Amino acid sequence: MTEYRSQSSSNSLLLLVCVAPDRRQVLLAGAVAFAALASIAWGQSRYPIKPVRLIVPFPPGQATDIYGRILAQRLSLLWGQQVFVDNRPGGIGVPAMMAAKVAAADGYTLMMASVATLSINPVLHADLPYSATRDFVPVSNVVVQPLVLVAHPKFAPRSISELVAAAKSNPKKLQYASPGQGTSQHMTAELFASRAGIELEHVPYKGSAPAMIDLIGGHVLLMADSVSSALPHIKSGKIRAIAVTALQRVPQLPDIPTIAESSFPGFEGVGWGGIVLPAGTPSELVERISADIQQVLRDPEVRAEIISRGGIPDPRTPKAFAEFIRAETEKWAKVAKEAHIRVDE
Repeated sequence: MTEYRSQSSSNSLLLLVCVAPDRRQVLLAGAVAFAALASIAWGQSRYPIKPVRLIVPFPPGQATDIYGRILAQRLSLLWGQQVFVDNRPGGIGVPAMMAAKVAAADGYTLMMASVATLSINPVLHADLPYSATRDFVPVSNVVVQPLVLVAHPKFAPRSISELVAAAKSNPKKLQYASPGQGTSQHMTAELFASRAGIELEHVPYKGSAPAMIDLIGGHVLLMADSVSSALPHIKSGKIRAIAVTALQRVPQLPDIPTIAESSFPGFEGVGWGGIVLPAGTPSELVERISADIQQVLRDPEVRAEIISRGGIPDPRTPKAFAEFIRAETEKWAKVAKEAHIRVDE
């Protein structure tokens, strides 16, 4: 009888076997593999045991960054480990997505992906260096960001019906601003134009802030933007809200109708941001992180904070989030095709 002992950081294996010498290496290899698997399982059960990085594809202060920081702060409290935000803005989100793609699939790099990076970029850019479906695993959505059609006070139409009538009377003459080509604001405005049977002239800017400055200054009269960005200017009277793009009215603008209730039933075009992980992350760890995110987003204080900033908390299971991403991608692919949207590389 030959005795073998295998020690790991968390357990001790005692093998008492009576075997031929040529089988000893096989048994030893099996024992080592078992110890390694046990160590991994032990590590996952205690996740996280070190700080966690949350990559955000936008600069500090942008809406997705704000919601990401709310989530990071609450997960830090829940996990007892710091969740720190790593802002990787620019490049239509590619630098951020690539940083997450090549990260270790161990749960210590979270990606706060957006509708642009997961559903719009794949539609508009054939040569993306990442695949939204193959390189990432959906975990949970975090927030839905309703948009609002806003106008300069001197813009005559005050309702969706008046806006449609004005656009039909002046084909391609009504201009609208957006934070840039391929953004949710741009695509939602084109979705509305397609549903309404009108033609609008798109004026893309390099971000929401410069577009809003020109709208307030009267250089452009119409814009689609997030409720969170537009709300302070609506309250100050610098711009006027016409309609929101969510299926239901938003609590921040209870008197502003939706496009859906303004003769376009079922209309919805919103921004959103959710958590994905690098492909290859163990499914048990994905489910664990998703459950914790859902717990955070159902907390009344967290919900109130997100809503106060113009968002809608939207916790989902990994499966439900994957289905949501697929449906959004199909929707925006149809819009891009119907509106003949092309992006200059």
